[in-house]
Amino acid sequence: IELIQQIKSSLPYTQFLMCTGYQNNEYVFSALKAGASGYIVKGSTSFEIQNAIIDLYNGGSPMSPYIARKVISLLHQKNDDNSFGLSNRELEVLSHLSEGLLYKEISDKLGISQNTVKNHCKNIYKRLHVQNKVEALNKFSQYNLQSYIQPE
Repeated sequence: IELIQQIKSSLPYTQFLMCTGYQNNEYVFSALKAGASGYIVKGSTSFEIQNAIIDLYNGGSPMSPYIARKVISLLHQKNDDNSFGLSNRELEVLSHLSEGLLYKEISDKLGISQNTVKNHCKNIYKRLHVQNKVEALNKFSQYNLQSYIQPE
């Protein structure tokens, strides 16, 4: 998992297919969060592995049926913490970015330095597992992260 993170940080378009015997939720989701694009379990046939590689090459996210069921189950859970672990301040910064404000405008509005705004953005990208502002704003919209901002 650490290797995936290291390689993804310098080669973000590299695709990883996990093939392992580990099937517990924590390991599966850690691997996917780290950047694995697919996850098949040890014991998959050579035909299944070959198809998974082809699927990955064609832009898919191959998963063993058991793993896919775990992922779907997680998505169906009512989870009040879909804020990706972002702090309220980070959510505020992201909200202001979504309004088209510049770092300087955000720093003035929140009463913090531009460097602090930049640091918040770095943390936001890391927590959302994105590479840039456009990807961060897409997730902000997709997961309705605005709703997690706590009024002061």
